[in-house]
Amino acid sequence: MGGGIYLIQDEDRLVEMLEQAYDSEDRLEELLEKYPNLVAGDRVDRETPRQWLLISREIPLPSEEEGMQLWTFEHLFLDQNAIPTLVEVKRTSESRVRRETIGQMLDYAANVSLYWPLESIVAQFEANCRDGGRDPEQVFEEFLGSDADEERFWQKVKTNLQAGKLRLVFVADEIAPELRRVVEFLNEQLDPTEVLALEIKQYVSQDGLRTLVPRVIGQTAEAQQKKTSATRERRRWNEASFFQEFEARQGTEEAVMARKIHEWVRGREPQVEVVWGTGDTYGGFTAKLKQKGRKPLALFTVGISGEFFLSSIAYGSQPPFDREEKWLELRGRMSSIGLSLPADPTETRLPTFPLSTLQDDSSLEQVLETFEWAIAQIQSHPVSH
Repeated sequence: MGGGIYLIQDEDRLVEMLEQAYDSEDRLEELLEKYPNLVAGDRVDRETPRQWLLISREIPLPSEEEGMQLWTFEHLFLDQNAIPTLVEVKRTSESRVRRETIGQMLDYAANVSLYWPLESIVAQFEANCRDGGRDPEQVFEEFLGSDADEERFWQKVKTNLQAGKLRLVFVADEIAPELRRVVEFLNEQLDPTEVLALEIKQYVSQDGLRTLVPRVIGQTAEAQQKKTSATRERRRWNEASFFQEFEARQGTEEAVMARKIHEWVRGREPQVEVVWGTGDTYGGFTAKLKQKGRKPLALFTVGISGEFFLSSIAYGSQPPFDREEKWLELRGRMSSIGLSLPADPTETRLPTFPLSTLQDDSSLEQVLETFEWAIAQIQSHPVSH
């Protein structure tokens, strides 16, 4: 083992703590189960630290369609973005065991979406909570807050599994250089799957004090750049890619609404055209109204995030809504469908509402009728020359 760290206690007493191996892999697994923060969410994502919801320890995974449970991995966590995080603990640096561990983890990742239904994940989470004497609903509320939509969260878990959006984490008290190189290589090559190693060193003093120091390995600059570039490339939407991804993320009912809005736009060609955008949040399709003597007006956008939104400032500079009385009328009509325009038409804002709020065809019809009215108002006030 290596050197130590030093703790200053009361009266400036210096306590030397020396690195010490864990008694067993099982002990390290127990610590991760009891203290999920050891997974170092602030180092996994420094901009938005990860929070962890433990689903269960010792997760069985079937390797056959008949359901034979032949594999088991140590921990499954979910983060606040519903990304499944598979954790495998191995203390030994022996090359044979290291290769087996890497192979097992890749097996898990390849098969988890095929043989692991969402219902099984939810059941394991609830069973694990009850085994610990805790209410699953209370645990979930502590994790995401009382206002969180639990059903929507679990649906996002399913979507991430189907898309291969996983996080694989190898944990040990010491990450061998060979494993580090493999992890960095995999993290650079795999997308959207993230592959990391987590080194959790243990330091002990003579009087029994213990300190655990986690360190995340695998987040090379090249890996981050490649994943960002790949995301940008993948998110250049068209009709086929958008609706396939939209349904996977948001579900069938919201996808039906998005398709009806798309059909409404297409039905008004060539006056209104569909323009496809890029990006993982605001990217999607925009309905643009063509005008003589003016730039096309972006009527609204349906984003891949499931949001319906428009630009306040675009409408505020558009006749007849550049007049106060017409702006107020527009605000009233938009408010009735859930879009809150600012009092000041020059204010930059993107009023939005989730498509999930459109419960039926009548609510969707009200939205589209509002934009029919807006188009009629614009076309009745042609540009003066």
